[in-house]
Amino acid sequence: MSATGFSAFFADNSAPLAVILGTNEVASAVAVKLRKAHFSIILSHDPYPPVIRRGMAFYDALFDDVAIIHGVTGERAETALELADAASRKNCIAVTSLQLCDLLALRRIPILIDARIQKRVVTPDFRYYVGLSVGLGPNFTIGENCDIAVETLPANAGALVAEGSTADDDGEPDALGEVGRERFIIAPSEGVWHTPFDIGATATRGQSLGNLAGISLHAPMDGVLRGVARDGAFVPAGVKLIEIDPRGRRAKWTGLDARSRLIADATLLAIRDAQKRRKRAPGFAQTPF
Repeated sequence: MSATGFSAFFADNSAPLAVILGTNEVASAVAVKLRKAHFSIILSHDPYPPVIRRGMAFYDALFDDVAIIHGVTGERAETALELADAASRKNCIAVTSLQLCDLLALRRIPILIDARIQKRVVTPDFRYYVGLSVGLGPNFTIGENCDIAVETLPANAGALVAEGSTADDDGEPDALGEVGRERFIIAPSEGVWHTPFDIGATATRGQSLGNLAGISLHAPMDGVLRGVARDGAFVPAGVKLIEIDPRGRRAKWTGLDARSRLIADATLLAIRDAQKRRKRAPGFAQTPF
């Protein structure tokens, strides 16, 4: 990237840049949707909860692994130059371990999307630091910690929230082949996770899939590993560690799933609507996003 392009990326407040918090499958689906709509994208990783649906996410780009979803490539970026280069290239997004405070030091952020889906954590209010704050999932209230929000619960995924709060997490995952929560392995304790298996591997009921802090964990059913935390990851107790897809030949562990697509479509729509409203408001030229 030229010095001129680098300076323009970090100085142009009207540039269609969106920073997305999270590298999970929902954050990644939103990144794909917005990149194809010609936004520049930076994905900021958050370690909690751990990403398990890695074939549907850009998370593995943080380890310099190939991460391509629907023709969009996630590229690791840890410096200002790398961020500007990756986020500016066609069909490419920047994936970084840098946190929001680091990114705010580089330039004003027109659009911030919190896609971490933190079910039990109170979400901070970032509205005063960015042009538009969009919250995805539980723990968001309009006018308190976001400007607009999108529901992520399976029964109402993609519903826009313009006032009030998003629904609390109900603890019920969407069914997959008529199988619900029993297809997941939950971390029984905190610790470092070790496994020789990766996404897409076949699992049989009772098979050892790895160990967490010395505790061997076994497959609850036959199927394909749709989700598995990366080997060597530190995981807290009570989070999803493994997901098995029991659908046989219909099993799917890459690309975008239907729920994530709905959320991504709704997020883009919400941003477009907010942009239109802002342009009609007096003085919008002073606070563009």
